[in-house]
Amino acid sequence: MLIDAAVFWLGACLGSFLNVVICRLPKDESVVRPRSRCPRCGISIAFYDNIPVLSWIFLRGRCRSCRGRISARYPAVELLMAGACLSLWLRWESGPWVLAASLASAVLAAVAFIDWDTFLIPDELSLALCALGILASGVNPLLGQASWLWRAAASAGGAAFGFALCWGIAALGERLFKKEAMGGGDIKLLAAIGAWGGVLGVFDCVLIASFVGVLYGGALMVRKKIKRDEPIPFGPFLALGAAVNFFYLLPWGFPFLR
Repeated sequence: MLIDAAVFWLGACLGSFLNVVICRLPKDESVVRPRSRCPRCGISIAFYDNIPVLSWIFLRGRCRSCRGRISARYPAVELLMAGACLSLWLRWESGPWVLAASLASAVLAAVAFIDWDTFLIPDELSLALCALGILASGVNPLLGQASWLWRAAASAGGAAFGFALCWGIAALGERLFKKEAMGGGDIKLLAAIGAWGGVLGVFDCVLIASFVGVLYGGALMVRKKIKRDEPIPFGPFLALGAAVNFFYLLPWGFPFLR
């Protein structure tokens, strides 16, 4: 129980830093300096007002200085990462792999929120995720139980396949619909996802992302929130598919074959 609580708390702290990344990276600002500050009045936040989740609850979602509202998304991201890290620990209980997968999950969460807000996926995140996936291949159980060299090859092959598949889909969609079907950020992101899940992980991720994306887009059209030709960010759905990969890879042919 003590270890579980520690993992949960460290995940929340990781989520706190993630909020800084999500806010500053699209603006080309440093994620290290200056210290965290109120998005309304700009006053630096004291350490005792920057405790993940608890400070937001204690201050009732307001800045201590200007009393302006602080978005509930900040504690939500912290709880999301806390839950993700704890779930990975309970699933695998392998220190090196859980650490690597937790960092990857944080990058995926940052990608999802930034793409949701801006329709852009920073290259710094997708390329770092790809490199980290190849470096962590030796402890990655998703790539099998073979030698480190074989896992590294499977990781690099998955990255190449993810890039090629997404590039092909983008090129075909542009040719058919006479407009951009998938952005370059999605292509690099799927390559990074392939570095973690291999070729099977790429298939699974595209399957899950497409299914959830169609449901979401369809629901918006039914509610007349968007028109048929309006785009929606695809990065969050790819990130969701990749997160599922960290827990379980769907078998080939799913759901039609066992």
